[in-house]
Amino acid sequence: MFTAVQIVLILITGAVAGVITGIMGASGVMVVVPALVLLLGVPVHTAIGTSLLINMVAALVTSRTFYRFGHIRLRPGIWIAIGSVFGAQAGSALADIIPSIGLSNLFGIFLIPMGVLMWRRGIGASRRIEQAPAQNAQSAETKRSILIALALGVFVGFMCGIFGAGGGVMILLILIFVLHYPLHFAAGTSSLIMALTAASGAVGYGIRGNMDIYTALIASLPAVVVAGMGARIANRVSEATLGKIIGVIFVGLGISMIVIESLG
Repeated sequence: MFTAVQIVLILITGAVAGVITGIMGASGVMVVVPALVLLLGVPVHTAIGTSLLINMVAALVTSRTFYRFGHIRLRPGIWIAIGSVFGAQAGSALADIIPSIGLSNLFGIFLIPMGVLMWRRGIGASRRIEQAPAQNAQSAETKRSILIALALGVFVGFMCGIFGAGGGVMILLILIFVLHYPLHFAAGTSSLIMALTAASGAVGYGIRGNMDIYTALIASLPAVVVAGMGARIANRVSEATLGKIIGVIFVGLGISMIVIESLG
């Protein structure tokens, strides 16, 4: 049984994960796992499995909302997801020989300049693509684009395998800065990819008994509500406003991860 304080902490954790997923279609794993481990004493493997289930539910709600607004462009995004499966294996193997301490700090430091870049430069890139949507849609079908997306997916999986989180953020950044998706399409497509990958991961962890279903159910309630609200807000605001919001979230996540790693 959970205490009242624990229930409140789980609800807050789910809400924060919902904000991240709903606004920018990224994974809440990097927030949920440290919260469950540090605040509730959940074993790390159980925390990861639980977080994946929460993220899957929130991402499904988010992607459905973005789809209703017409802001999902599956190709070449789906090839990124396929490539990431192979990259994750290499990243996980390398992570075994790298001391775990400092990895969260490293990823947190990486997020801060990315947030500033989203604020200052991401908007200009997105606007240029919006002026030529037909050309972008056509190029997404070429073999070259597929190969590039697969290679980028391997890179995303590799980084995710090392850090244990951040795959959703990496996918979002690649969709925006490399494949030149407008921000709304990047967030929507990223949320769908994250829903699929989180579902696969959740099944794997669940089969091995590394999942707290009760914690996931409690956290999923606010995650679903907040993710839906965040996705509707994200779809209604301008590209400039969405870029600023995502930039602030990136900087906030980066600082939080550094602080949490230092306290841990």
